[in-house]
Amino acid sequence: MIIVLKQNAPADQVAAFCTELRGMGFEINDSTGHDTHILGLIGDTKALAESWVLANPVVDTCRRVSEPYKKANRKFHPDDTVVDVGGHKIGGGYFAVMSGPCSVEGKDQIIGIAQRVKAAGASILRGGAFKPRTSPYSFQGLRAEGLELLQEARAVTGQPIVTELMNNEHIPLFLDAKVDMIQIGARNMQNFELLKAVGKLKIPVLLKRGLSSTLEELVMSAEYIMAEGNPNVVLCERGIRTFETSMRNTLDISAVPMLKKMTHLPVVIDPSHAAGIAFMVPALAQAAVAVGADGLMIETHNDPAKAKSDGAQSLTPDQFDALMGVIRPELEFFGKTLN
Repeated sequence: MIIVLKQNAPADQVAAFCTELRGMGFEINDSTGHDTHILGLIGDTKALAESWVLANPVVDTCRRVSEPYKKANRKFHPDDTVVDVGGHKIGGGYFAVMSGPCSVEGKDQIIGIAQRVKAAGASILRGGAFKPRTSPYSFQGLRAEGLELLQEARAVTGQPIVTELMNNEHIPLFLDAKVDMIQIGARNMQNFELLKAVGKLKIPVLLKRGLSSTLEELVMSAEYIMAEGNPNVVLCERGIRTFETSMRNTLDISAVPMLKKMTHLPVVIDPSHAAGIAFMVPALAQAAVAVGADGLMIETHNDPAKAKSDGAQSLTPDQFDALMGVIRPELEFFGKTLN
């Protein structure tokens, strides 16, 4: 149930009302916007009469919510959430570009790429230390060494880092490395124990949509994280599996406006994994800006032909420079602020 309070309702009466509701067993999601103050009740509200709620002098109106996700629901939180990643904002008009190689392969490689993408306008450095691969014989990442190299790149460039967490056992390594943003990959979108674990960390989370997942399933996965106390979730559309075989996945560009309607969380697009082909990345990136995304995640490699993973979808630093030159005026046109 959503309860909209009257403007300028006395704080002591609101506090007393909240205490009464908590005493009835409800959890309250308290959201104060520019013009509204909303209490989102989480729990079994079937026995709670709307007439009883409306009788309270601080209540303006109330309505029941049918969606199973509560904390992520825009109805509970009308204003856009802005997630801060190492001083760089995502959402609420702030646009962030995350760029770097699919896999961290060496010190010179990661630092060199970090310097190039930062100079072009990327605010967050991406790079895989632990790599989930379809084949057990493919390169699995440098693991702990990869995290150390990401830290070195951050020390050189000042960029916060985002990298993928694959299981609970690696959490101590991520904490030691002071990872600025934890990525939950498409394959782990419904690894609920992992979602609950990162929910307890309070570190910003980039949650990627599963290859065959619905938007409600994606938002419900975000709900797992938020239910543990971590509100800093960014949703990522990275392409879904369809009948089309000419590209790696099909970018669901319509996911952005629909997710914006469903939830208050920031939404970014990963055009690299969506297409799997480098030449398509710039066009999909431009479409992402036009449709209202809050950021981009783009793979950039100094030598894609020799990349140990996903070279075919990686841009060169020069190509990334060109892409940023195109989207900067587009962002300005749509009123977005590039971090």
